[in-house]
Amino acid sequence: MAVEWGDGVLLTGPLRSVMLPPIADRFVAGESIDGAVARVRALDDAGVASIVNLLGEHYDDPEDARADTEEYLRLLERLPATEPPATISVKPSQLGLDIGEDAFRDNLARIVEVAAAADTFVWLDMEDHEATDATIRAYEALAREYDGGVGVCLQANLRRTPDDVTRLADTGGKIRLVKGAYDEPAAIAYRDGMAVEEAYRHLLHRLFTDATVGIAVATHDEALIEYALELGDQYDRESEFQMLMGVREDRQRELAATETVYQYVPYGSAWASYFYRRIRERRENLRFALRAVVDAYSPV
Repeated sequence: MAVEWGDGVLLTGPLRSVMLPPIADRFVAGESIDGAVARVRALDDAGVASIVNLLGEHYDDPEDARADTEEYLRLLERLPATEPPATISVKPSQLGLDIGEDAFRDNLARIVEVAAAADTFVWLDMEDHEATDATIRAYEALAREYDGGVGVCLQANLRRTPDDVTRLADTGGKIRLVKGAYDEPAAIAYRDGMAVEEAYRHLLHRLFTDATVGIAVATHDEALIEYALELGDQYDRESEFQMLMGVREDRQRELAATETVYQYVPYGSAWASYFYRRIRERRENLRFALRAVVDAYSPV
């Protein structure tokens, strides 16, 4: 299960479990809508908004894509009222892109229609480069049809992204800018961390100066967060900041005192590969998981 924040080794695949272990609940809000709703409420109390994502991807069976579509529709009925309002985020391959673009677009259209009626914003996660064009096409159509009620993720490590920013600059929705987590070929992506950071800075500047879309700064990199804050002050433009559940949560609450901050809240039975990615990408997360295991199995 991949998600766009961060760098490092990706763990993918439909790993599932019948029960979420305690050591995973720092990064995943349970296996059911109940867990996601509880997390949304707790974050609202702390002044942090939510982006709720049902974990799942790369379905080749239309029934799986339809099942997750139905789950999102149930989620939209259950999202509590918060300020700012909670949003949802979907993966194209979760809604059937691997089956065909028509299947993906049909399922996505159902979700966006219901979300619009509920005044809920819908994010399109970005997957590997093979999904980029179809994802952008879907975003363009829906952002204009629903008056900006849809956003799309763009990845700074892809060499094509400056052209995508130009293309999407006035679509009326929002762009979530991430570094990019997929192991893409060097011919189409920057693979050096410093090059990716420089590309991120350049794209942020473009978004603040040349685009009218909403801006979501999705990174845990403090230098890039500070740069976005500087750009916002310099150009008198608002943006929002997005970070992952379980990562730099103290900083999220601190930033939320003055800025709009959203936490990415994943839930669902396909939690295992997502969780293992979280604990492998940062030493702090691994230490947390090891402490949780020791605590769980130590005699009282």
